[in-house]
Amino acid sequence: MTKKERYKAVINWFKENRPIAETELQYKDPFQLLVAVILSAQCTDKRVNMITPALYKAYPTPEKLSKATPEEVYEYIKSVSYPNNKSKHLVGMAKALVEQFGGTVPSDINELQQLPGVGRKTANVIASVVFNKPAIAVDTHVFRVANRIGLTENSKSPLATENELVKNIPQKYLSIAHHWLILHGRYTCTARNPQCTSCGISNWCKFKMEEVAKMTLH
Repeated sequence: MTKKERYKAVINWFKENRPIAETELQYKDPFQLLVAVILSAQCTDKRVNMITPALYKAYPTPEKLSKATPEEVYEYIKSVSYPNNKSKHLVGMAKALVEQFGGTVPSDINELQQLPGVGRKTANVIASVVFNKPAIAVDTHVFRVANRIGLTENSKSPLATENELVKNIPQKYLSIAHHWLILHGRYTCTARNPQCTSCGISNWCKFKMEEVAKMTLH
C-alpha cells in the first residue's frame, strides 16, 4: 500500500464515520478557548472542563484576567497539571492580549505564538477551531496516531509530523483531521493498549499490518 492510498482510505473512513469531530473543551468565545487550551497541556480535557466555569466567571475578559495575580488564578486551577506555570502564563497571556492586540485574540499563528504560554500547537488549535484556518495542531495523540498508522514515517518532532500531514491531507480537511486523530488516539488508538479489533481504520494501519505479519512468521 502506498502512502497516498493510505491517506485516501483513512480520510474517506473518517469522512463517512466521523462527519462531525470537534474539540471536547468547553468555551464560548476565542478568549475562553485560548485559556482552556493553555490549561489542557499535559492534562485531560475532562479535568480542564471541571475547573473552567468558575475561572471564566471570575475572569470573563482579557482585561479582567490581566489585572489578576498568578496567585489568585492558581486557586482556580490548582487541580490541573503544572498550575504554578499555567497561572503565570494565563496572566501574562491576558496582559499581552490587552497591550499588544487590544484585548482581541489574533487569528494569525505567528501573532498567537507571541503570547505567553502559547506554543505552535496551541496557536494551531486556535487558528483552526476558532478562525477555520487550514491548520493542524500536533499533540501527543496526533503525533502517536500519525506515526503508528503510517501517515508519517518516523517523524521525530511535532513540527515534522505537522509538515507531513499538511503536505498529504487536502487543505479543506486539515482542521477536522486534527480532531479525527485526537479523538481516535484518545478512545481507540490508545498509547498502551490500542483497540485494534474495534478500530475502523485497522485495514490500512501500518502497525496492524506489521503485527499480522509477525504472527504469520510465528
